[in-house]
Amino acid sequence: MPRDRAALGAFLRSRRDRLTPSQAGIEAFPGARRVPGLRREELAVLAGLSPDYYSRLEQGRQANISDEVLDALARALRLDEVERAHLRDLAAPTARRRAATPHAAAVQRPDPGLLRVMRTLDHVPVLLLGHRGEVLARNGLLMAVLGRPLEPGTSFVRFMFQDPVARERIVNWQDFASATVATMRRETARRPQDTRLTVLVDELRTADADVARWWDDHAVRDYASVAKRIQHPTAGPLTFDIEIVCAPNEPDQRLVVYTCDPDSTTARVLLILASWDTAPHL
Repeated sequence: MPRDRAALGAFLRSRRDRLTPSQAGIEAFPGARRVPGLRREELAVLAGLSPDYYSRLEQGRQANISDEVLDALARALRLDEVERAHLRDLAAPTARRRAATPHAAAVQRPDPGLLRVMRTLDHVPVLLLGHRGEVLARNGLLMAVLGRPLEPGTSFVRFMFQDPVARERIVNWQDFASATVATMRRETARRPQDTRLTVLVDELRTADADVARWWDDHAVRDYASVAKRIQHPTAGPLTFDIEIVCAPNEPDQRLVVYTCDPDSTTARVLLILASWDTAPHL
């Protein structure tokens, strides 16, 4: 079975496993149940499909899938907007997905507009990331808060999972780490041609049991605003709301801004940290 069709089948199975007949608003079909959620036949009925057709979908034996079928499955499985987009990416023919995305080997250059925004935000930590989680730029306050240089070209994903400082400083590390895995899964569906991203995911899954477990959950998400708690060894506890900024002409780059209330303890501590060497690294 092609890798993309295997991923589609696994995603469909994972979503029906999490949805019980009562949650879906139907009576359970009679007989012994061998699955935690919906049976294939139950999902087929909910989506208005024949059981045989749905089985072919989940087994990767259906080459072409219409938008109407995808919409019906998304409604039946109660997918959110990110999951719906992920389903469509997995169902699209690989050739079409390759043609719609940039070449995998293309080097990302920091967007000038996002760099200008970053330079105006020298009072808070800021990070510019590429689509594989590669650091394109960061300011000095980010280094002071996270405790690592994170020079351009560094993998922020590898920092999250392979650097013990990340687990030591990020109090809610599991929340961020699991979200990172879900974001990488979303990116792999967008970019089936990106072998560097695939190699990174496979490497992390092999080396880290947490990554393997979260990956097998098939959760997907786009970058979103979240809270982040840092335990700084000198400055003490810091609390941030993480906001994401994208440029219209560079949707594959994300400016990650660590915001805080101007009257908060964190804001006052940042003034002290800013007196250290915090020159931007571009």
